[in-house]
Amino acid sequence: MMNFISSFSLITQLDPTDYVGFSFFVSGMAMLAASVFFFLSLGSFEKKWRTSILVSGLITFIAAVHYFYMRDYWAEYADSPTFFRYVDWVLTVPLMCVEFYLILKVAGAKKSLMWRLILFSVVMLVTGYVGEAINRDNAWLWGLISGIAYFAIVYEIWLGQAKKLAREAGGAVLSAHKVLCWFVLVGWAIYPVGYMAGTPGWYEGIFGGLNLDVIYNLGDAVNKIGFGLVIYNLAIIASSKEVV
Repeated sequence: MMNFISSFSLITQLDPTDYVGFSFFVSGMAMLAASVFFFLSLGSFEKKWRTSILVSGLITFIAAVHYFYMRDYWAEYADSPTFFRYVDWVLTVPLMCVEFYLILKVAGAKKSLMWRLILFSVVMLVTGYVGEAINRDNAWLWGLISGIAYFAIVYEIWLGQAKKLAREAGGAVLSAHKVLCWFVLVGWAIYPVGYMAGTPGWYEGIFGGLNLDVIYNLGDAVNKIGFGLVIYNLAIIASSKEVV
């Protein structure tokens, strides 16, 4: 509780023209509001969908807490809170991968699919952190490894076992799976852009003028809340059909 109180006390230290600090605040509050919404809606669904909604709420809540810390860090040091951001991602991105498994359980998805997606996501994040914070001289190499892991996730959900299971499930599950796939392909693509905007490499001339924090902040809010809303819509449709 004291952390939240101290976090709010730093609002007055943000310059009114500080659009980066403002993006931290807005993204954090948006994800906190989404968490409250998901948690309060748990009782509206059949039992088998509640875990998916709970995970959606955890994703946005974990991110919101980290955003309060990140905004404080920015307000005090005017520097990108890389460490806090990656701690957030290493918790929330694997949970987003878990969502694929949870909605595909109706088609017989096995835990091996879940662990495979989690492994790819962890490799993607750890190598990204090394390139952005530890070994910046070889950021392009670590970014390449991170990108390979990202495309392994894309392949798995678009063309691999996850896609096959979604087709077998059909109906609302297939529709939700397709939307989540687009979030990963298009929405998550904003993170490599942020990475290239904040690290040295051959791409500096293209992305060097962009602000990585604003890119990351907006990307986080859209992707994490969007992921949850897709799951929420699926649970609403599925639960209403089961009641009928």
